[in-house]
Parts: sequence; C-alpha cells; structure tokens
Amino acid sequence: MSELLRLRLIWALALAAPLCAAGPAYADQRTEIGNSVQDRPIVAFGSGLQDAPLKVLVVGAIHGNETAGMRITRRLIRAASIDHVRLSIVPTVNPDGVAAGTRGNAHGVDLNRNFPYRWRPLGGGEYSGPRPLSEPESRAAQRLILRERPDVTIWFHQPFGLIDEPEGDPFAAHRFAQLIGLPLVRLPGPYPGSASRWQNHRLPSSTAFVAELPRRVSSALVRRGTASVRRLASELASPAVD
Repeated sequence: MSELLRLRLIWALALAAPLCAAGPAYADQRTEIGNSVQDRPIVAFGSGLQDAPLKVLVVGAIHGNETAGMRITRRLIRAASIDHVRLSIVPTVNPDGVAAGTRGNAHGVDLNRNFPYRWRPLGGGEYSGPRPLSEPESRAAQRLILRERPDVTIWFHQPFGLIDEPEGDPFAAHRFAQLIGLPLVRLPGPYPGSASRWQNHRLPSSTAFVAELPRRVSSALVRRGTASVRRLASELASPAVD
C-alpha cells in the first residue's frame, strides 16, 4: 500500500461516515480539536498559511438535525487554498447529534445555548445544559476560536433560508447574503448562550454570523454557498478592501 493510500485510509476511518462520506480532504492540515460525549472526534481542516492576513472559520453544523451546511464544508475542504486567507473548516461540532439525527448532543444539550454569553438555564428542545460550557463539544469549539481568533466566522444552520444580521459590524454578513442570494434579516433572539453571540462579545474586533439555509437545499445552492464563502474570503483579504 502506498503512503498516500495509507494516509487516506487512516483519515477515512478516523472521521467515520457522518463527517465526510464524500471522500478524502485536500486541505493541508487536519486536526482533532476535541471529542464528543460519545468520544467521536471533532475535526478541523485548515488551508492557507497560519499567519495569513485574514482568518476565516466555517462551521457546517452545530445542531445534529441541521446538516446541509456540512455539504458546503465538504466542498470547501477539497478546494484549493485562497490567497492571503487562513481558512479553518469544521464539518460539525456535534458528531453525536449528527449520528443520531438530533438537535442536541448525546446529553441532550443544545450546544448553541451552551456558550457563556447571556447563558441561562433552558429546558426542552433548547436545553442549555447544567452550566455554560458544560459540554466537551462546546469547549472544543471555544478552544479553537480563542486559538485561531478568526476575523470572520460563518455558522451554518437551517431551516429559515436567511442570513442573520449580527450585532456589530454587519458588512461580512451583508456581502455573504448578496453572494449566496438569501435575505439579510435580524433574527429577534435573544438566543441566550449562542455561539455566534458569545463570539461577537468575546472577540469584538471580529464578526461571527449565522447562515440559515432553507429546509431543502439543492446541489446548486451547495455549490453557490461554497463559492460564496470563497468569494467573501477573497474579497475581504484583497488589499483593495479596507
């Protein structure tokens, strides 16, 4: 067996079916950033130089029953690097939820209510856990974000078919909405403990926003979403953009 085939086999076995059934990745770095409650790896892929002028993070799914964004991340993983951009790609921070088809993780915690900013105890389908960052998946995402300190983060969700206008600088979200062809709408919230709102509070010089894909996502939208991420990153990294 060649070294290339051996590495591809190791990669495929480590990720397992829910993460990347679409074949080997071509991003230049693969890192396990943590493990889920059921010990599935949470994987980040990186392309571009670590010290690139612009850092972009894309998360395909945080809710295990909202997985269309993972189709976009799979295409991003296999695409060429973008000039002047460090692109980090996490297919999902909730592999247990993806495997089970559930919103929450294996503890039933909605990970998008488990971050520290404005966290409060919630029950039902948005159970926020016993305390902020109680879940290994949330802690893994937090560590990655604080280590990478991305300038722009896109969190994919479903099913509203819109781009949520973030608090703070809306420029990146507005441009992404134009590129992908979805309306820019301020969701009423308050969404206590959400990842993007924690991120915008914790790293105020950056911007994180939610991209809500529709319930049914065509292959054309996946291609357009992939191209939109890359175009946005390229434009923001351009010396012509102040």
